[in-house]
Amino acid sequence: MTLCARLLRLQLAMTILLLTSHFLFLTSVAAEAPNRIISLAPNLTEILFSMRLGDRIVGVTNFCDYPGEAKKKTKVGGIYNPSLEAVVSLKPDIVVMTTDGNLREFEERLRSLKIKTYVFRARRLNELPQGIRDLGLALEVKGKAEILASKVEKAINRFRAERGGQGEIRVLFIIWPGPLIVAGSGTAIDDAITLLGYQNVASRTGTSYPKYSVEEIIHQAPDIIFIGKGHVNIKEASRGLLEKLSKIPAVKNGRVCYISDSIYRLGPRVVKGIKEMARCLK
Repeated sequence: MTLCARLLRLQLAMTILLLTSHFLFLTSVAAEAPNRIISLAPNLTEILFSMRLGDRIVGVTNFCDYPGEAKKKTKVGGIYNPSLEAVVSLKPDIVVMTTDGNLREFEERLRSLKIKTYVFRARRLNELPQGIRDLGLALEVKGKAEILASKVEKAINRFRAERGGQGEIRVLFIIWPGPLIVAGSGTAIDDAITLLGYQNVASRTGTSYPKYSVEEIIHQAPDIIFIGKGHVNIKEASRGLLEKLSKIPAVKNGRVCYISDSIYRLGPRVVKGIKEMARCLK
């Protein structure tokens, strides 16, 4: 073989090697960037849309109803019982889950099928900004996540700076009137009440969402009662309870406020829920 032929052969081999390396690099990058996302929690769906990732979402739960575009996404079942078959059929690059709702067993089943998962671990109000940042890193949208996290962080700090009470006003947040469930300690709602400078009378229970009795509310005599809006006519559903509480300060003085479901979801709209509570507290 002549020297010229050897050089040409060597050049061809190097070109093939470079092209192969470049292809493998691009394939690796494409594999790492999650473009098909399934969300298994309403608050995560809201965070994803707020980070402008709606076009990447291929599946959500039956309860992911905000923003409106989320209702158009393919449903994979409930929060506690999503369909494994439905999730697998959508061929996700990643499934995002939360410790505050999704079951660990489902995560393990996904991992056993080599489906990438990410678990959102923020459960408290002060954990939300960092939780958004961590999710952004997992989805390779660090810049978008930082913008959203900073916005939420500034809003929380503003509430803290403008807090009106100093614990002298006693507050109760009713999650559901019958059976009577209230927001206790270790919840974002309890954090919001404290953030605004007031006292949650149910925080002493040491339970996140304790069952309460009418007698206990009468004994605690809260100055303000919040009632969270659900998917029913909550004013009608709570009418009987409020009649039984007619003599406590909150009801007697007309300090009963209905708060939207935004306060229930640890995502960007939680700021709206805190604003609603703040207006009622003034």
